[in-house]
Amino acid sequence: MPILHGANASPFVRKVRVALSIKGIEYEANPIVPFGVSEEYLEKSPLGKIPCYEDGELTLPDSSVIVAYLEKKQPEPAIYPSDPATYGRALWLEEYADTKCAENVGRKIFFPRVITAKFLKGEVDEEAVERAIAEDLPPIFDYLEKQAPDSGDAIVGGRFSNADIAIGCQFVNLGLAGVEVDASRWPRLAAYVAAVLANPHFKPLIEEEKAQLAAM
Repeated sequence: MPILHGANASPFVRKVRVALSIKGIEYEANPIVPFGVSEEYLEKSPLGKIPCYEDGELTLPDSSVIVAYLEKKQPEPAIYPSDPATYGRALWLEEYADTKCAENVGRKIFFPRVITAKFLKGEVDEEAVERAIAEDLPPIFDYLEKQAPDSGDAIVGGRFSNADIAIGCQFVNLGLAGVEVDASRWPRLAAYVAAVLANPHFKPLIEEEKAQLAAM
């Protein structure tokens, strides 16, 4: 059975978990955190990051690489759009979520409020967090508001895709950090995020993670 290394709270681990759910692929979870990883793990994931996926003799780090591999290994149900232009847009939005969104959501908001506060039991600079929410998130939300669909959980091509998975994973972490999209300011984005997080491949994972955090 394949093994997925990485803690559930990671948006990148969650990204792979959603893809595995869509594909109906069973796997074993190894919920390691990317702090002080072993030399053995560095052999699997040279950057020391999560997730990492083992499938027999094949070992792959990086969420985007893993999801692309899963798509090639088991093409149906498809995660990536088939139309070239839509495929390109989906790849770009996935990259935007994994970089621009993650840099601000993860490092400035989720990490201090959840990882530092709950896992590491450390002090949080709440002023810095509130400043990031007030100054750094609005331009991201403005951009995604323009990209968001009129309705539903598909931001490109009318079908749930890798773009929706990547974007949704960042908004799960925002929610876990106590931040919601202001529907009066970003109505399309708020409706879109709600639809993505209600997707049957997302919702059970979110409920599981919330229960894990509540038990801490």
